[in-house]
Amino acid sequence: MPTLGKEALEAALDDWAAHIAATCPTGEGELALIGLISHGDNLAQRLIRRLSAMGISARYGALDISLYRDDFDMKQSKPALRSSYLPFSTDGLHLVLVDDVVQTGRTVRAALNAIFEYGRPAVVQLHCLVDRGGRELPICPDYTALRIDTPADAKVSVRLQETDGNDEIIYT
Repeated sequence: MPTLGKEALEAALDDWAAHIAATCPTGEGELALIGLISHGDNLAQRLIRRLSAMGISARYGALDISLYRDDFDMKQSKPALRSSYLPFSTDGLHLVLVDDVVQTGRTVRAALNAIFEYGRPAVVQLHCLVDRGGRELPICPDYTALRIDTPADAKVSVRLQETDGNDEIIYT
């Protein structure tokens, strides 16, 4: 079972934050990182801390897209709903949606539906930690920290200190 550890994750986050600093508008109040629950929200917080250390401010939000999923009624169990945290309008903002793993694109489609309930952003970008391929929808990340090509039946699991007790990416 291949694993990428804490050092690889930290290096990926450093590169990711540098990319945001170099390519996104960094004027006061223009940039917001919206983390998709769960794990994307923790990654967004880590990125905001790195950006802050570079002198760049960004708003933070967390989005639970459970009720926007197109497979909500097909799931055998009820999803664990968590509260979204988006204490600002998205009108005119440059939004970076942050997710841990992108595969089919369906989570991103749901996030886009949800985000427009909060306003009309000027730009929405998708940034992800891991792109594992296997799209079912025509959605492509604007930034990918790591690309892991895996078979369709493989699993990619991101574990973060905040929720799982350690930092690692495991793929089987």
